[in-house]
Amino acid sequence: MTVFGDGTAQAGYRFPKSGCLPGSICIMAGGLCLLILVSIISLFQGIIQVPVSVAGEALLHFDPGSMQHLVIREVRLPRMLASLLTGAALAVAGALMQGITRNPMADSGLLGLNAGAAFALSLCFTFYPGISPVFIMLSSFLGAAVSAGLVYGIAALPRGGATPMRLVLAGAAVSAGLTALGQGMAIYFGVARDILFWLTGGVAGVSWQQLHILVPWIGIALLAAIMLARSVSLLSLGTEVARGLGLRSGLVSLGVTLVVLILAGASVAMIGPVSFIGLIVPHLCRYLLGGDYRIIIPASAVLGSLILVVADIGVRILNPDFEIPIGALTALLGVPFFLYLVRQQRRAV
Repeated sequence: MTVFGDGTAQAGYRFPKSGCLPGSICIMAGGLCLLILVSIISLFQGIIQVPVSVAGEALLHFDPGSMQHLVIREVRLPRMLASLLTGAALAVAGALMQGITRNPMADSGLLGLNAGAAFALSLCFTFYPGISPVFIMLSSFLGAAVSAGLVYGIAALPRGGATPMRLVLAGAAVSAGLTALGQGMAIYFGVARDILFWLTGGVAGVSWQQLHILVPWIGIALLAAIMLARSVSLLSLGTEVARGLGLRSGLVSLGVTLVVLILAGASVAMIGPVSFIGLIVPHLCRYLLGGDYRIIIPASAVLGSLILVVADIGVRILNPDFEIPIGALTALLGVPFFLYLVRQQRRAV
């Protein structure tokens, strides 16, 4: 057996079937072009109509005395960047989880990470209202980690271990419990109005300060995910197969878990618990591009950003006077897809 220098594959091994390379490149290029287009559209859509020419002037020749320029620079540009980053982060987190667990229903929201991070932030807002953004981010990471530990622990208790269905059920139970606790605290301590919109997920209140803190974390985690993509492709074949091919599966799983916690925790800290992006996007990418995670992960980043930017435009158009939380819109799209996956799982059993 010949092992490559990175210790992840042997001579003659073929990665999971991928789509045609020229076709994959065309799909990725088309997705990037569409993402650029909808990102530009998001700058001048909203309750205050801003012409395209004025939006360009606000970016290139900013005038702090112009209300329209301020709307573009201080409100719409940060929320557009937040949609891009968190959409990519949530989609890549879902792809990584589905790859290492071989669970088609794995998602940071369904497995409790979003609820754990949200609960930790509810504690911060309730008992430490003046806490700094850095500690808010760290609390979000800690909450996601504790929630993940609870989910895996509960799912592994029965005989047979943590099966995909048990993980989903445990994740649903832990998510429901933590969400109820967080909302109960908010109501009891009189801060429900302050955090309710955030708990349902939204990019309306994103500031440049949040972006400056969280962009490096998300950027580094996305790069780490791309570097781990080859190993995730091997793990998606099964732990025993991956070990036989020379992969240190335990070390890779630990690295992937850390990356997922950073991506999910940073996303929740920025825009709140938005579910189903990480569930839907990897399935679409596998359908279009095949099973190689070296392609799925960057494609998931592009498609996740695209979906969340479009969703943000949608909530502004549907009800301009009072925006629908973006988490509610993604849930409307995600629940039917989740039910379809559950039905497919039952047929497979």
